Amino acid sequence: MTDLFFDDALRAAVARNLALLDPAPPAAGEGLKRAAVCLIVADDGAGNAALVLTRRAEHLSAHSGQFALPGGRIDTGESAAEAALREAREEIGLELAPASILGQLDEYPTRSGYLITPIVAWAPRGAAMTANPQEVAAIHRVAIAELGRPGSPEFVAIEESTRPVIRYPLLGTTIHAPTAAILYQFMEVAVHGRATRVAHLEQPVWAWR
Repeated sequence: MTDLFFDDALRAAVARNLALLDPAPPAAGEGLKRAAVCLIVADDGAGNAALVLTRRAEHLSAHSGQFALPGGRIDTGESAAEAALREAREEIGLELAPASILGQLDEYPTRSGYLITPIVAWAPRGAAMTANPQEVAAIHRVAIAELGRPGSPEFVAIEESTRPVIRYPLLGTTIHAPTAAILYQFMEVAVHGRATRVAHLEQPVWAWR
């Protein structure tokens, strides 16, 4: 797909498409810990729209070195939106106002015991971001057009599940669900206006813990 300009027209289109998404039936979240991630639409420095991904610090006890969206557990008394904005502030030093939120995607239950609520937010043009070394090794702005190139995402079968595994070839590596599933629904819903569900998409076996 062609590059998408980071402008008011795109912001309005993303918000409009997200508002048209009927909430999915509640995910089977009994016993799952609640978490939120922030899908941040930002500029790539060349006028195009990008999504912010991080590479988790190598010293973390869980999922170290993996690519992810800013996010984490929802604290007691927090909403998913509040948690997503807090995690963006703590992980990448980006202060986003509640008015920056454009909407949310479907909850995604993970094999590792979390129920993730994805919150979509719009960053100011030229917003500075600084990785918190306690949590983040690097920050990447991935052009939205990269997520729509031919062959992306990939869906593969595994012996351990009847559900298709989703993955994105990005940043010189392969990004798997839950991040890949959330990126895919963002593209389908927010960019293309299609009410595509992703809770059925599988994670690789090594992520089942």
